[in-house]
Amino acid sequence: MSLAFLLTTLVVVATPGTGAVYSIAAGLSRGARAGIIAALGCTIGVIPHMLAAITGLAAILNASAVAFQTIKWLGVAYLLYLAWQTLRDKSAIQIDGDAHPISTWRVIRTAVTLNLLNPKLTIFFFAFLPQFVPAGSPNSTLHMATLSLVFMALTFVVFALYGIFAATMRNQVISRPRVMAWLRRTFAGTYVILAGRLALERQ
Repeated sequence: MSLAFLLTTLVVVATPGTGAVYSIAAGLSRGARAGIIAALGCTIGVIPHMLAAITGLAAILNASAVAFQTIKWLGVAYLLYLAWQTLRDKSAIQIDGDAHPISTWRVIRTAVTLNLLNPKLTIFFFAFLPQFVPAGSPNSTLHMATLSLVFMALTFVVFALYGIFAATMRNQVISRPRVMAWLRRTFAGTYVILAGRLALERQ
């Protein structure tokens, strides 16, 4: 497992998206336990993307140069789109004022749905995962499964930390919207850097 994969995964997972925002909102509105439960649901939502990648991407590793370039530039374009979308997103995290408890299964169901419909995951598994599997490897399926499990583990850890941090920093986060604006600019710049790195990749 390469350091590049771990760093790319951390950036993709840590960048505020639907799953991260939901975990943060759960932590802000319901506390640390809700944030952890939301992180678990988001992690479960990764499984369909993982299965699709494992069952369909092994053949792409040895595909034509045209197929490789198509996937690569799809990833580049989407990273740039995410950078633009992150910069223009000025919405604030909404805090649920309802004091009534929400069931664990409802939190998990919502989180699973959010990540299941998250296009960032689809792009990651179909455009980025093959970059870290040696071409022609006889164990490419096992390699992809291992990388996918690492991605899921990091997803749970990072999202859970988001939720716990949000629960402990409720007042500070809500009262300082500039902090979120700074984070969005930082992640947008990181997306651009990753897009440049992917554009230089060769088959």
